Amino acid sequence: MRLSSLADYAVVMMSAAARHCGGAGRLNATLLATETGVPLPTAQKLVSRLSSAGLIESTRGTGGGIRLARPPATISLADIIEAVDGPIALTSCVDGAAHDCCIDQTCRVKPHWNAVNDAVRGALSGVTLAQLAADYAPTPPPTALSPLNRTPALAGARG
Repeated sequence: MRLSSLADYAVVMMSAAARHCGGAGRLNATLLATETGVPLPTAQKLVSRLSSAGLIESTRGTGGGIRLARPPATISLADIIEAVDGPIALTSCVDGAAHDCCIDQTCRVKPHWNAVNDAVRGALSGVTLAQLAADYAPTPPPTALSPLNRTPALAGARG
């Protein structure tokens, strides 16, 4: 499973917008494009889609701009992906649309795809924009003195 480039860029832009949340004034697509490296035409297209989905509010004119429509803790990764790519559907069996599948009538896995799809969507729903916008602090690797790197003493070995 791979996100579309547009969904990936939308997550990056929304994370940047969340980091600005609570600041004075509004953001705009140009500022988000500059800050994130997303090309301006793409940023403008995403602002439109995210606004249509109710994730950001956009105001035109003097004093206008964009801002998050809800607090970052209430916007999930699934919300952002679905705003850009549509409903999360791992296979055509779960998207509800008519499809031509040559094994549709005999497929023994088909009844299970909804559960799998729900699990993936649930995992994406469990990640909030607030988490994505937080500073990332990777766990440092264990050092030579770390208890994680100690090997048990060999039987009969002297220490």
